Amino acid sequence: MTADTSAPPARTLPPRSQPWILTYHSVSDPTDDPYGITVSADRLDEQLTWLRRRGLTGVGVAELLGARARGQRGLVGLTFDDGYADFLDEAFPVLLAHGCTATVFVLPGRPGGSNTWDPLGPRRPLLTEEGIRAVAAAGMEVGSHGMLHRDLTALSDDELRQETHGSRDALDRIVRQAPSGFCYPYGTVDRRVAESVREAGYTYGCALAPGVPPGPLTLPRTHVSHCDRGARLWAKEVRHRLRRRPPGAEGPGGAG
Repeated sequence: MTADTSAPPARTLPPRSQPWILTYHSVSDPTDDPYGITVSADRLDEQLTWLRRRGLTGVGVAELLGARARGQRGLVGLTFDDGYADFLDEAFPVLLAHGCTATVFVLPGRPGGSNTWDPLGPRRPLLTEEGIRAVAAAGMEVGSHGMLHRDLTALSDDELRQETHGSRDALDRIVRQAPSGFCYPYGTVDRRVAESVREAGYTYGCALAPGVPPGPLTLPRTHVSHCDRGARLWAKEVRHRLRRRPPGAEGPGGAG
């Protein structure tokens, strides 16, 4: 069967307001995938082929934001949440083949553990500390996903500080570089959580559907599943362009 790497006929689209950032999780067998967070290596290859044919190169979020600040275009952010161990064996070779990089958001409080926060499973191993260092050595950006993958909006101030400040300190110890980026578990964030991320020293934060207006610490992202091929990816890009406003355009009451 011929892969669907084409897009619908070109149309006039509104310019991007927010950077386009794609969200991946596990790259492995998607057969048992109750949460729709797994893509196969072959499907990832197909999706990156689609991006490259449209003149887009996938990069980590810090690189994406820096390039945009310099006026550079033609980049899309690639993020991999949870720090699954399959990133090194399955995702990395595909990224390398396409000349892409990515940000891997890891859980330094669960080295070598598994995704026990997903009650329906299946259980997938997470990166060990050695694996996290290997990801960084491979040229990928390592970001924090908190310590334990908890809903930060439901935590006490002390627990929240451990998830934001504590995870940054832990990653500084593991890879000898404090991360620039934070990814909110479950994609949820409110003003208190975003403020804790800012105070911890992160320069950006990634969500899915922010509970506060989008800005540098509440960057919206697009979830990508195994079902997403050319036409669906194109539709998601259009939806992203139509719905997102740039930082600073929140108006009265917007996030500062």
